[in-house]
Amino acid sequence: MGIARAGNKEQALKLLETVGVTVVDLDYETGWQDAVELGRLGDKRGVRVQYRGHESIAVRSPAALAAGLSRLKGTFRQRNLYCQFTLSDLPASELERLEAKAAQIGDYILAGHLARGVDAEWSE
Repeated sequence: MGIARAGNKEQALKLLETVGVTVVDLDYETGWQDAVELGRLGDKRGVRVQYRGHESIAVRSPAALAAGLSRLKGTFRQRNLYCQFTLSDLPASELERLEAKAAQIGDYILAGHLARGVDAEWSE
């Protein structure tokens, strides 16, 4: 199983007891408050507990950006969307629409050269 996502503290506690889980990823807004306590429990069981408030995503094309923003957001985290294409490839009105959609769900569209490491990738 490896890495398992917990959407709340109760799920995290269950995952700490699950055979095969090596990392519990706290993916809920107040996870930072539980990280120390759950981390100590995880240490006793040989399971690493992690919390991240944001994630970085490499976006390979304008179509991938539009598709990614149209999907249901499965995390509370802020997503930094690093576009690996020239933003001027999009018509200004389309870029404005996508930026508004991103802002509405707490994400940011950024130029790809700003990325220092990514957690995931969106491609067509």
